Amino acid sequence: MKNTEIAIIGAGPAGLSCAVEAARAGAQVTVLDENLKPGGQLFKQIHKFFGSREHQAGIRGFRIGQNLLEETEKLGVNVLLSASVYGIYEDGLIAYIKDGRDHTLKAKKIVIATGASENALAFPGCTLPGVMGAGAAQTMINVNRVLPGEKILMVGSGNVGLIVSYQLLQAGADVVALIEAAPKIGGYGVHAAKIRRAGVPIYTSTTIKEVLGEEKVEGVVTVSLDEKWRPLEGSEKEFRVDTVCLAVGLSPLTELAWMAGCEFTFIPALGGHVPIHDSNMETTVPGIYVAGDVTGVEEASSAMEEGRLAGVACAESLGYFEGQKALELKQEIWRRLDALRTGPFGEARFRAKNEQLNARRKLA
Repeated sequence: MKNTEIAIIGAGPAGLSCAVEAARAGAQVTVLDENLKPGGQLFKQIHKFFGSREHQAGIRGFRIGQNLLEETEKLGVNVLLSASVYGIYEDGLIAYIKDGRDHTLKAKKIVIATGASENALAFPGCTLPGVMGAGAAQTMINVNRVLPGEKILMVGSGNVGLIVSYQLLQAGADVVALIEAAPKIGGYGVHAAKIRRAGVPIYTSTTIKEVLGEEKVEGVVTVSLDEKWRPLEGSEKEFRVDTVCLAVGLSPLTELAWMAGCEFTFIPALGGHVPIHDSNMETTVPGIYVAGDVTGVEEASSAMEEGRLAGVACAESLGYFEGQKALELKQEIWRRLDALRTGPFGEARFRAKNEQLNARRKLA
């Protein structure tokens, strides 16, 4: 059995940011990730980040990922890849599989930064080859350099649907249309404007009625929805496409937090059931922290800030920071987090995150 001071499960934006902060303070850090490469969603994001300079606006996601990886290497962080964690037990014991063998790791502090998974959508033909998550399509074009299809229908107008649509266009695909069940576009107007300028029509109050094809996607029939989200008879449209991409939301990957015995609360705005945590990102189980989309689905910038917060808090609890220094660092991170959660798209997240903190106070 191996030992470490801080074990971080997940080498995405939150996990790597956490590792950098904790290792910079002097802590021994081990990061585990089930994938072949670290970096998580950052390496699929070829677009430039929004926001302010302190939130790395104007820098492409994969560049941010490269910078984080370089920092972890310089700081001596131990990154275990192709390591699938399947259990968290008492006294900080982590069980994982690597190279086909079972391993254990004992940690003084554990940070769960497992991210989120794509939601599915049920409709006739949804299991046909050619129906996939928008994130899967993004991985294919930006990581593996493979087009998922030639003619694509995107379902969902949140930022993921809008951004991936534009990236599919850049990769050479024909995005025939984007449909959204809600009566208005869910993502930033600037992203919607980019694909509209490229000739992609956006149909709101519209959903899939069925996918056509016997052994693969050959077309899609859509239908309009009324103000009560009921299909309008006679409003069907048919699109000849070979691929359907679903960008219909994400759900936090919380299985390990459930297994560890963390208390949960249900917050729809954050993706469903999420682990309750305090202002240090520590859950109701002492010594177990959370960061990133596992705490509720947000943007990569928020995930990185939560990771930094958890990293500082873990290092502080192990004695690597004196109280005042840790307080100053955490206050600065919270200031940046609060800035990310302002505005029309952030207010709901801000209220939801406060609900998480209030749930912890009620348990205390």
